[in-house]
Amino acid sequence: MNAFDVLRERGYFEWCTNEERLSQVMNEEMVTAYVGFDPTADSLHVGHLIPLMALGWLQRLGHRPIALAGGGTGLIGDPSGKSKERNLITVEAVMYNIEGVKKQLAKFLNFDCGKNSALLLNNYDWLSKITFLEVLHDVGKFFSINNLIAREYIRSRLEDPEKGISYTEFSYVLLQAMDFKYLNEHYGCRLQMGGNDQQGNLLAGSDYIRRTSGAEVFGLTQPLLLTSSGTKFGKTEAGAVWLDPEKTSPYKFYQFWFNTDDRDVEKLLKLYTFMPLEEIAAIIAEHNAAPEKRIAQKRLALEVTALVHTTETAKSVIAASEILFNPTIDFAGVSEETCGMLKQEVPYTCLEGAEFPAGVVSVLAGSKACESNGEAKRAIRQGGVSINGAKITDEKAALARESLVNGKYAFIRIGRKKFHMAEFA
Repeated sequence: MNAFDVLRERGYFEWCTNEERLSQVMNEEMVTAYVGFDPTADSLHVGHLIPLMALGWLQRLGHRPIALAGGGTGLIGDPSGKSKERNLITVEAVMYNIEGVKKQLAKFLNFDCGKNSALLLNNYDWLSKITFLEVLHDVGKFFSINNLIAREYIRSRLEDPEKGISYTEFSYVLLQAMDFKYLNEHYGCRLQMGGNDQQGNLLAGSDYIRRTSGAEVFGLTQPLLLTSSGTKFGKTEAGAVWLDPEKTSPYKFYQFWFNTDDRDVEKLLKLYTFMPLEEIAAIIAEHNAAPEKRIAQKRLALEVTALVHTTETAKSVIAASEILFNPTIDFAGVSEETCGMLKQEVPYTCLEGAEFPAGVVSVLAGSKACESNGEAKRAIRQGGVSINGAKITDEKAALARESLVNGKYAFIRIGRKKFHMAEFA
């Protein structure tokens, strides 16, 4: 299919400098396209994924993607859509962050597949070599102050004496335009993509190239993704949903996608997976026949977790979810990875020096699953206690070492909602 049509059908398109012409060019030749990422953190979050997925689709359709790390622009900070000045970061911090992002990009782009292999470039490599006089003499004269001030986010900050905008951030658009020109001249890049807050920067870059070299280039934006409730997608009460498992655990990452509203799930399957549209349509039809089974959400969570982490990790997350939410689960074969994952997600106690067989009352109290022996006995009498799936009905019952998962774990369920994990060292 024509790559432009795929971007439109899957939701990666909102605005373009010249739709008809870009569609024609994509149909006739391999197009090199780039997306920039300012490394303000050592990990991407799900808010970065839409333009990155768009790059991934372009590569799968025969075009060449460039992931541009903003080692230079990241020192300045893009003011687009920002209501106040960014805090500047050091060169050392930027380079550290780029190293963290590199391995995440390889999940979406193929850097070794022949003529359309993806490229990872760092704009610090060329921006750092340009002098201030060169910028003023060769670049600044092509940018109108009148046009820059007319931008809403700049005008609003100029009108607020408490905020304002520095010359540093005001000049960011020049650097981004210089990037586009450099990539066009050295790599034949003809398309720059970004979120819809980048439209002004994309226009400025395209115009700068047109006025200096006359090359035909294009800008294309993706929409700002809002949930059906009107909130910005990717934000939770705990903050951003990160791709780094140290910042957002794979379990929490999976649950974020699993908790998708029915009204959003089809759109997210199109945007955040590489599944064919026909397969997505079939999943949605099956989901709509029995929404309570959350078939579409399960598939979305599986696909994105496997893409960002690994298929094995995604399976372990599903197994962990089953342990927490399925009282009838068979604990045989639960992996060590799944157990390790649950340690981070549920109340957990490590019990040292326990002798076996170990009385269940002492286990419940010692692990703090119950506050005291008396509370443990009451819970057992009320019939709400199970350990590793086995219901406990006798206060004098004891655990054998052989009954523990992987020889050391006891998963304790009390009632319908209380869950505790104990490890015997």
